[in-house]
Amino acid sequence: RGFITQFPVLLLDEPTASLDTGNSEVVAELIDEKKKGGVALLGIFHGPDIRKKVADRLIDVSHFSAQQAA
Repeated sequence: RGFITQFPVLLLDEPTASLDTGNSEVVAELIDEKKKGGVALLGIFHGPDIRKKVADRLIDVSHFSAQQAA
């Protein structure tokens, strides 16, 4: 649903989870179109293949802890 809007920012939580390869490619293309249109995207991607296709920057959160002071 987020891809049909004109919001300046999209938050993506595993947008290709449980999709087959063909549909994952479609979603990657939609993400690319939004990026080319100037939309800012923040996403969580566990799969390295989709991450390589769409990410400009990676933030490794594996060292973050809920116990640390913000």
